[in-house]
Amino acid sequence: MASRLLAAALIVGLVAPAAVAVKIGDITHLQGSRVNRLVGYGLVVGLAGTGDGGNYVPAMQALAKAHDRFANPVVTLEELKNVKNVAIVLVEASLPQDGAREGERVDVQASSIGAAKSLQGGRLLITPLVGPHPQDTRGVMALASGPLHIEDPALPTVAKIVQGATLEQDWIHNYIAIGKELAIARNLGGNQSLAWLRPNDPYVTLVIDESVAGWGVANTIAQAINADVAIIAGAADDPGSQIAVACDPRTVAVRLPEAERNDPAAFLARLEVLDLFMQFAEARVTINRRTGTIVMTGDVEIAPAVISHKGLTVETLVPEPPPTLENPRVVRQEFIGLDPGHKGGAKLADLLDALNRLQVPAADKIAIIDQLKKTGKLYATVVEEQ
Repeated sequence: MASRLLAAALIVGLVAPAAVAVKIGDITHLQGSRVNRLVGYGLVVGLAGTGDGGNYVPAMQALAKAHDRFANPVVTLEELKNVKNVAIVLVEASLPQDGAREGERVDVQASSIGAAKSLQGGRLLITPLVGPHPQDTRGVMALASGPLHIEDPALPTVAKIVQGATLEQDWIHNYIAIGKELAIARNLGGNQSLAWLRPNDPYVTLVIDESVAGWGVANTIAQAINADVAIIAGAADDPGSQIAVACDPRTVAVRLPEAERNDPAAFLARLEVLDLFMQFAEARVTINRRTGTIVMTGDVEIAPAVISHKGLTVETLVPEPPPTLENPRVVRQEFIGLDPGHKGGAKLADLLDALNRLQVPAADKIAIIDQLKKTGKLYATVVEEQ
């Protein structure tokens, strides 16, 4: 009996994934390294009648202050009642995750907060930007100004100024913390912190990427660092050489060696390129319903299952004797059997491959994953990405 397989059941055995080599810097970053935002309120001028209008008092007050600044005072807001070419906006700038230096320029986003219909053609007057926290005492961090560019025609009240803000001060991150400061930050008290923290020694903290975080990963990173330092110092059996400790599944605290404290750059650079030979334990499926994207990490397995879903068809042609392709008998089965031999170890990747062969839409693939997870057949963490 000959057959032509259009979409088939897939049976796979359990295969242990090979260990992979990654660098510490590929899956971690130093605590303190983060994107920061500067904010401010500004006035956009030059709009073609699409501004806030004279009835929107906050915009008129801002315009009146601009008049005062240039020695052209406005006696009453009534004088501005016919103004339609200005708009008050919220101005935001994002600083690079490793900080920024005085004189650097960054992009700016301006969003209307009034009655303006569009910011098209407008220009932002010089606007001071400050840190987002009220307790920040550094004052004006940047000045923003320039012509606005509408990126999305469907959203004309939000605009961008490329390289529109100039830093007036350095924004420098602090990556190093003294042991007692680290203990306070981690809410460690009394002898609990003294078990591994040296109160007066400097530390850096490695933050593991959320996608691979786990106790096994954190412990592997700490062991790799300790082994590297022990080899360099020739003190593999010296307890004092254990400078790295896995604090939790996402962080590893590393005490700076005494010889590196005056200039830790070389030490930190060596940590970034240190190889980790490991097998990431967590299986994870990340789903974006809006884009129909499915991303799998780790070895995502599913239990033996038979899946029936709308639009799925397995067609097998079975020609009757004498076998001819001109007179086949078509058998239709609206299901895909995954691991029908009940051998275990079936992979989600194999299921998705079968669904691809059937040209199943992304939304239906995601629905099947949802049902597998709901029924306990999917052995992985499912993450919803917005």
